[in-house]
Amino acid sequence: MNPIQVPNDGGKQVNILGIPMVIRIHGRDTGGVISAVESHDVPGGGPPPHIHSREEEGFYVLEGEISVTVGEEHFIVQAGMFANMPVGSLHSFKNESQTTARMLISVAPAGLEKMFFEVGVPLAVGATTAPPPTKEEIAKMLAVAARYGVEIRMPKSGPS
Repeated sequence: MNPIQVPNDGGKQVNILGIPMVIRIHGRDTGGVISAVESHDVPGGGPPPHIHSREEEGFYVLEGEISVTVGEEHFIVQAGMFANMPVGSLHSFKNESQTTARMLISVAPAGLEKMFFEVGVPLAVGATTAPPPTKEEIAKMLAVAARYGVEIRMPKSGPS
């Protein structure tokens, strides 16, 4: 196997359900071995619980902290820490702090970045904030996710 070197091309910036992301490493550049995105999660931001049937997802927190739930286990991942979500695990993460959390998310094997391109809304270069998702964007994510082996479990809403 030959070493892989991916040049810094600045990445493509997209808004994924209100989370600004920069696709830093594409699967096409690594022979499908891995992809990585830089995520800027605003306070309160994060995806609903979900399961990846194809890939492991790892979070290396660069700034701030995120709250991670894997199955019934809950923990905080702070700057400089790494957490890995095994294939098939029900997990979610949320920025419960008052400042933006920035992290590098690795996905192995690659491929999930294609879903981000399909459902994401382009953002300007350097954007670190994004508008909240519209109902149409949420519906599109729910319709597309299964094709990428992702099961999204939307929270049940009911009387408070």
